[in-house]
Amino acid sequence: MEKIRLEIIGLSSSQSQTGSFALVLGEVNGNRRLPIIIGMFEAQAIAIEIEKVIPNRPMTHDLFKSFALSFHFIVEEIVISDLKEGVFFAKIICSDGIKNIEIDARPSDAIAIGLRFDVPIYSYETIMSEAGIVLNDETDDMEDEDEEEDEDNLEEATISSNKPESNFTGREDQIKNMSLDQLQAMLDDAIEKEDYEKAARVRDEMNKRN
Repeated sequence: MEKIRLEIIGLSSSQSQTGSFALVLGEVNGNRRLPIIIGMFEAQAIAIEIEKVIPNRPMTHDLFKSFALSFHFIVEEIVISDLKEGVFFAKIICSDGIKNIEIDARPSDAIAIGLRFDVPIYSYETIMSEAGIVLNDETDDMEDEDEEEDEDNLEEATISSNKPESNFTGREDQIKNMSLDQLQAMLDDAIEKEDYEKAARVRDEMNKRN
């Protein structure tokens, strides 16, 4: 199965869940985005490595790296391997120089570890087709204008998780009662505003009906 390489596009605080973050992966040389909702601690671990902040004591993912290297294992790549009922699964591909070993993991943990080993992140076309969000040219052009905001969100993830609740949570039932045309309009609006978390929730509701 052909793999598609991804890169981290952004990490922003969740608008629907206090203490959660939206990790946005982008298709390299493509216009699809894969938003994944992750916890605050995992977001912090990712942000710290991206910002090259050195904690006073090793974090869990740093410990994993030290443990692996001590036993002469390296991580070769991270694969977002499956999607079941809106939940993403991942694999950490490791090697001892003789054989490869696949370790099941949450995408957030896998990516946090992958960053520490500086390895590529991949997924499959089946997952990108089902869960990927396609950006139009206008939305893609707007991304450059929001780079500063993305940097602020990364810094915020390394410091605090105290976020207010969003009204979007209260509209979950409303979304379920919307028609496909209404959902498509909401999806287009969310993509245009680069609200990837909202787009992901609308996308999941649309996929349930297909």
